[in-house]
Amino acid sequence: MISAFANSFKVPELRSRILFTLAMIVIVRIGTQITLPGIDPTVLGQWISDKADDASSAGAQVAALLNIFSGGGLQNCAIFALGIMPYISASIMLQLLTAVWPPLTKLAREEGGRQKITTYTRIATLCLCIFQAWLLAQSLADPRQNYLMAGLQDTIDKLGRPLVADYGYGFLFTSVITITAGTMLMMWLGEQITERGIGNGVSILICVNIVSDLPGAFIQVWKTFVGGNEANPSSAAKLVVLLGFMIIVIAGVIALTQAMRRIAITYAKRVVGRKVYGGQTQYLPLKINYSGVMPIIFAQAILLFPTQIIASLPWFRDQGGVQAFCAWLSTGTPYYTISALLIFFFSYFWVATMFQPTQISEDLKKSGGYIAGIRPGKPTADFLDFTMSRLTFAGAIFLTGLYILPGLISGWMNISPSAAQFFGGTSLLILVGVVLDVMRQVETHLLQSHYDGFLKKGRIRGRFDRLQQTGKVIDSTTLVWIWTAIAIIVLVGVTYNLLGK
Repeated sequence: MISAFANSFKVPELRSRILFTLAMIVIVRIGTQITLPGIDPTVLGQWISDKADDASSAGAQVAALLNIFSGGGLQNCAIFALGIMPYISASIMLQLLTAVWPPLTKLAREEGGRQKITTYTRIATLCLCIFQAWLLAQSLADPRQNYLMAGLQDTIDKLGRPLVADYGYGFLFTSVITITAGTMLMMWLGEQITERGIGNGVSILICVNIVSDLPGAFIQVWKTFVGGNEANPSSAAKLVVLLGFMIIVIAGVIALTQAMRRIAITYAKRVVGRKVYGGQTQYLPLKINYSGVMPIIFAQAILLFPTQIIASLPWFRDQGGVQAFCAWLSTGTPYYTISALLIFFFSYFWVATMFQPTQISEDLKKSGGYIAGIRPGKPTADFLDFTMSRLTFAGAIFLTGLYILPGLISGWMNISPSAAQFFGGTSLLILVGVVLDVMRQVETHLLQSHYDGFLKKGRIRGRFDRLQQTGKVIDSTTLVWIWTAIAIIVLVGVTYNLLGK
C-alpha cells in the first residue's frame, strides 16, 4: 500500500490531479478561518468549546454535528459558516423531485436535460443560502432567543464583550452576502475538484471538514481519560478499549458498505450468422446499504431544520413553549427515537424511488437474460423487489445502529459529542465512503499506467458507480501559480498572527 502512494506521484496526470485537489482543500480550510466582518470569534469559540464539554446540554449533539460538517466555520462564524450543506440539500430536493415528479423525470431523459437540472440545483442552492444566512445572522442579535445558542449569553457576560459590536441592517446585509458568496464559492470549488482533481468534489470537501475536527476530538478524549484530574489506570484502560472499539466499528462500516448480494443472471445462447452469442453467466449486484448515507441526511433535514427555522423566526422567539418543544425534539430519547423511525422510512423510500425492479426485469427480458428458477417478466420483478426489501431491512438496521452509536458512546464514556461523532454516525459513514472512492480512483489510474494497486489481490470496490472526472488536467504552470498564491496567503496570515500576539 505504501508503494501505491509513492507511485501515485510518478504518474504525471494523477500527480497533477492530486496536487490540484490539495490546493482546493487548502483554500477551503483558509475560508473556514476568515471571520465575518463585525464578529468577535473568541466569544463564539468559547461558547461552543464550553458547550462541547457538556454532553447533556440542550442541543449539544446538534451543535457538535453542525460544527463538524462546517469544518469549524460555524464555530468561527466564518465566510464558510454554512459549508457545502445548502448545495447538498438542494441536490437532494432536485434528485427526489426528478424521481417522483413526471415533468422533471421527462426533462432528465431529454438531451441536455441534466444540464438544466444542474442549473435548477444551483438556483435552489442560492435561495437556500440566502435564507439560512439570514437566519444565522438574525440569531446573532439575541442568542437567548435561539435554543441552539443556549448559554451563549452567559459566555458573553463572562467575557465582558458583545458577540457583534455594531449590530444593524448593515451587518445583516453584509453577513448574508458574505456567507452566500462563500457557500457558492465552495460549490464551485467542489465542481472543479470533480472535473480536474481526484474523487467527488463535494464529498471531498465534506470529508475534509470532518477530518479537520479529528485532532481536537482526540485531544478531548485524551484529556478525559489520561490528562484530567480524575484520570487513573482504569480510565486509561477505558481509552484503550474505546480505541479498539473504534477500529472494530470502522472495519464493520467498511465491510457493510461494500457488502452486496450477487444475483446470478444467465443469458440464453443466440446464433447470429456463424457466431454464437450469450450462454455465459453474469451477476447483478444488490448492495445491502443501497441508499448509502442518504436516509440519515434526510432524517436530520426533516427533524432539525424545521425546528431551527421555527425557533429562529421572529414570531416564535418569545414563545417559551415553542422554544422548549424545539429543544425537547432535538435532544435525548425523542431525538434518537424519531430519527430511527425516519431512517427506516427513508431507507425504503430511497430504494422505492431509485431501484426499479420492473425496468430491470424488462431489460433482462429484452437482452435474453433470466434468473435461474424465476420466469421472466413480472415474476422476476417480484423476486428482485422481495430480495431488495429484505436487504433494505438489514441496511436500515445497520444505519440506525450506526446513527445512535455516538450518543450512546457519549453517555456511557462521558466524552463530548464532537469526539463521539468519530465512533459512528454520519461522519464515520461519509469518511469511509469517500476514502474508498478516492482509493478506487487512484487505483484505476495506477493500473492504467501499469502500476500495482493498493491491494495485491482483487480491487477496491468504491461507493460511487463511475469516475466523474470529465475535465482536462490543469497545466503545470497554473498549478504552480495556485500553490504560490496559497503560500503567500499562509505567510501573510502567520505573520499577522505573530504580530498580533
